[in-house]
Amino acid sequence: MAPAVPLAVLALVALVAPGLGVAPGCDYPAHRWCSSRDVAAACQVQGRCPTLPSPAAAPVELGLYYESLCPACREFLVLKLFPTWLLLPEEMLNITLVPYGNAQERNVSGKLDFQCQHGPEECLGNMMEACLMHEAKNFSTYFPVIFCLESGTSVTKNLEACLQLYAPEVDSSRVTACVQGDTGVALMHHNAQVTEALDPPHQYVPWITVNGKHTDELQAQAEASLLGLVCLLYQGEKPEICGSSKAPKFPSGCRR
Repeated sequence: MAPAVPLAVLALVALVAPGLGVAPGCDYPAHRWCSSRDVAAACQVQGRCPTLPSPAAAPVELGLYYESLCPACREFLVLKLFPTWLLLPEEMLNITLVPYGNAQERNVSGKLDFQCQHGPEECLGNMMEACLMHEAKNFSTYFPVIFCLESGTSVTKNLEACLQLYAPEVDSSRVTACVQGDTGVALMHHNAQVTEALDPPHQYVPWITVNGKHTDELQAQAEASLLGLVCLLYQGEKPEICGSSKAPKFPSGCRR
């Protein structure tokens, strides 16, 4: 006796392929037609597969253009951005950090030189964080270290301690070599180009972009409640943490 065919499969075949025909481009047996979105699309049965998983929503893209010693930048990164990143699932928020801010790039006798709003110490901090990103590569590895640097008493003197605490697998000597060599200069040149290419041009820091855009409204919303803004914009299934919350006011940004 032939094995019984599930009624659900028979019903699907009857609805989709009358006369037991196969949908054009479908090379899968009927019992697999609803196994994934790709298979359902190939077999032209998406509308008859109620159990298909929802497509993954794109993360909210947030860009932070900042400088290492700007008080307002440090406040935003430490008190808003880092906690929001910790609270939300990884797939909800994608963060790009660009340490450069209101710095100026000059060509002095064929060599690039940088002048920063808060002096040479800030240029060192910017380059140190850029080199840290370059060496660590993984955002979840370097962001806690940058949080540690920005929340401490000195951005430039606590690298070793912050690495030991948050990313002991990263060799501090490689970060130092980057800062002291051509790689650090190249990274800062890249950050200068990215910052200067902003449209509209940045007028202060922190300068925040959301999904590639900057408006006064988005900036104000991000500073008032970054968590709420990300939850509002994310198109996928939202976690319980998403909800309204009041946030502290931040000091005025570091204007050019």
